[in-house]
Amino acid sequence: MLQVAASIDSTHEWVFVDGNLERDPWVQIEKQLLSGHFSYFGCTVMPGPQLKQAIPYAKKIKEQFPHITIIWGGYFASNQYKVSLDSGYVDYIINGPGDTAFPSLLNALENKLPLDGIKNLIYLKEGKPHKTAKEELPDLDKLPRLPYKKLNTFYALERYLPKTYLGKKTIAYHSSFGCPFTCSFCAVVPIYNARWKGKTAQGIYDDVKALKDLYNADAIEFHDNNFFVSEKRSVEFAKLIKNENMTWWGEARIDTMDKYKDESLAMLRESGCKMIFFGAETGNDEVLKKMDKGGTQTGEQIVKFAERLKQFNIIPEYSFVLGIPGETEDQVNKQIDEDIAFIKRIKKINPQTEIIIYTYSPVPTEGSDMYEQVLASGFKFPEKLEDWISPAWENFDLRKNPLTPWLKPYMIDKIKQFEVVLNGYYPTNSDVRLTPNKKRILKTISTLRYKAGFYKFPKEISLLQRVWKYRQPETEGF
Repeated sequence: MLQVAASIDSTHEWVFVDGNLERDPWVQIEKQLLSGHFSYFGCTVMPGPQLKQAIPYAKKIKEQFPHITIIWGGYFASNQYKVSLDSGYVDYIINGPGDTAFPSLLNALENKLPLDGIKNLIYLKEGKPHKTAKEELPDLDKLPRLPYKKLNTFYALERYLPKTYLGKKTIAYHSSFGCPFTCSFCAVVPIYNARWKGKTAQGIYDDVKALKDLYNADAIEFHDNNFFVSEKRSVEFAKLIKNENMTWWGEARIDTMDKYKDESLAMLRESGCKMIFFGAETGNDEVLKKMDKGGTQTGEQIVKFAERLKQFNIIPEYSFVLGIPGETEDQVNKQIDEDIAFIKRIKKINPQTEIIIYTYSPVPTEGSDMYEQVLASGFKFPEKLEDWISPAWENFDLRKNPLTPWLKPYMIDKIKQFEVVLNGYYPTNSDVRLTPNKKRILKTISTLRYKAGFYKFPKEISLLQRVWKYRQPETEGF
């Protein structure tokens, strides 16, 4: 919201409605539109929970306020542009960063100018979706400052600084656009096409320091798709932030960070870097190639790097994608078993490693071998926008129920049941509500199952996790 608002702050009046902080966002949206002061409704749309609001609200707006132009952004809109535009209530889609595209679109609509020259735009032209050219990624240091103070007039900024595993007041910050790799399961690949551009270390520090001084923030979550692309930038930022007594977290690639010098990793930890998220995905080298990771990551590297980080006291947070499509049912099931064994191997070498488990959900990365295999299996995305919020698809992008033809119910059960036992034997460190005593109890009742490899029907563990509201980072973050 801040990025889009910054792009039009000098030319348009605007208001925020934050669906996360409103008990009933529609009440606030309708109130603003009834004022008659607005001509546009912009909405960032991700799959999963955001869709449950974005779809019905956009539909209501178009029915009750037909003069309002509805503009969507976010990677659901960019990837599923055809079904979005065909709905009849989404008028335009910003396909990637909107810092130039969004104000240019408003200017063109208000002055009846042609749209073809606006980059990063998707709209219906002669009844068919038309995608304009991609814009070069902007220089983040030259973009307008984010309007935190104005946000504070709508919602107290303190509400955006929650207590987390990292600290008492945690800043959410995005310091770069894109990622230089083309993993075939990643939803941002079609948007950025292996491009990455980051803000300078000084620019990041200036923003973070200002928020720290204003609101006493003591931790940072960097939500970049790949924060650690540049070792030089990472180390420079670490040196700048190390005396601020802040804890921080970011996302990285194993094969990128494994090239970091020991002194660089030591500096990251000294500066407060406590945990780093990595896409491990699988221990199978052939499957890694099929995923088109685009780098040099191997199963053995995944294991050795987890061990390497122990000496720096940085916790590796490894995500795995289980249930990759295969030629036969046996092949898919065998790979799930192998990945479970691989995860247990990593935990034995470095028990502090956090494990995040997803089941594979197809994304429309056209041209990739994996996507072609997905289509050949008979998998289809919903053909109507409303179908994306049907019960069957509600959790699709949370990767909990992917509805993929090659994944049989017993395979999904196996993955989920192993995850329950794993989280019992190794409770996540990121759940600040889970006391040491509760962790001990979970570990005790999970020990026999975990060591014996018996994961079926772990009801006793599931019950405690529900009662204690066990926090799963894959769906709740920190």
